[in-house]
Amino acid sequence: MQIGFKLAAEAFGPNELVRQAVRAEAAGFDFVEMSDHFHPWLDNQGHSPFVWTVLGTMAARTERIGLATGVTCPIIRYHPAIVAQAAATTALISDGRFTLGIGSGERLNEHIVGREFPPIRVRQAMLREALEIIRLLWQGGYRSYDGRYLSLSDARVFDLPDTLPEIAVAAGGPEAAAIAAELGDGLFATEPKPELVQAYRLAGGSGPRYAEVGVAFAENERDGAAAALSTNRWSVGGWKVLSELPNPANFAAATTTVREDDMLESFVCGNDPKRYVEAVREYTDAGFDRVVLMNAGPDMDAFLDFYAGELDPLLRATG
Repeated sequence: MQIGFKLAAEAFGPNELVRQAVRAEAAGFDFVEMSDHFHPWLDNQGHSPFVWTVLGTMAARTERIGLATGVTCPIIRYHPAIVAQAAATTALISDGRFTLGIGSGERLNEHIVGREFPPIRVRQAMLREALEIIRLLWQGGYRSYDGRYLSLSDARVFDLPDTLPEIAVAAGGPEAAAIAAELGDGLFATEPKPELVQAYRLAGGSGPRYAEVGVAFAENERDGAAAALSTNRWSVGGWKVLSELPNPANFAAATTTVREDDMLESFVCGNDPKRYVEAVREYTDAGFDRVVLMNAGPDMDAFLDFYAGELDPLLRATG
C-alpha cells in the first residue's frame, strides 16, 4: 500500500500548495495528488491555480515524493495532445515521479470554453479517443488520428521520457473501469466500492488502484465537521450532481440543506487515529492499494504533524 496526500487546488493558492507538497514529503507520504480545476467547487474556497505550473514547481522543490493529477480531463478544456505533452514534460522534470490521472470531467470546469458538455456515454467515448491519442503521441514520431469526436493532425511530442508516466483512469462504474483496464495503467476512484475493483480486474486490469478518503483533522469531531461543511459540503452530492453543475454558485445552492451531521457521516472528523486507520482499511479491504487522504480540517500543518507523528506508523503497520 502507498499513502498519498490530496492537494486541494480549489482551497489554496499555488505557493501554499507547493509548500504543502514539501511538507508532505517530509511527513512521509509516498505521493501527492492535485486536482486539475478551472473553478473551485465553492466561491469561499477561493482558488484554482493552473495545475501544470504548480506540478513543475513541486518537482523542483521535492526529491522523493510522487506527483499525480487527480484528475485531468483531456476531452474539452484540454485537447489530449496538450495533456500528452504536459504529462511527458512533467515526467521528465520530476525524474519519473509523475502519474497522469485521467477522467471524463465536470461541467464546472469544461463548459468555460463554450462547448457543449455532453452526456456521460459520449464523454466516455471521447475519453477512450483521448487515451488513444495520448498513447499514440507517446510512441514518438509524427502522428495523426481521426476519431468520431477528436482528431490529431501531424503532431509530435519531441520531449519524451524513457519511461512513460503511468495513466490512472477515473471510474465510477463498470464501463469506465473497463476503459481503465484497457487503455490505462491503473484505476482511480473516490468511493470504497469493491465492485469497481472487481470490474477493473475482470476487464484485465492489474495496475495500481487509487482512491480518496475524506478526513477533517481537528481537536474534536464537531470542529472537523464544521470545517468540512464550510469548504467540502459539495462532496456529499454524488457524482451525477458533481459532474453536471456549471458554477460554484450552483454548488452553493445545491448544498444548502447539508449539515454537520452529514459531514460526520462522510468524513473522518477529529483526531482519533484509530478512526483514520479504520477508514483506510475500508478502502484496502475493497481492493485499493493507493489511498489518498483528503483533509478538510481547519489546520493543514496540524494534520501533517499528526500524520507524521501518529498516523503514518499505524497505517504502515496496517498495510
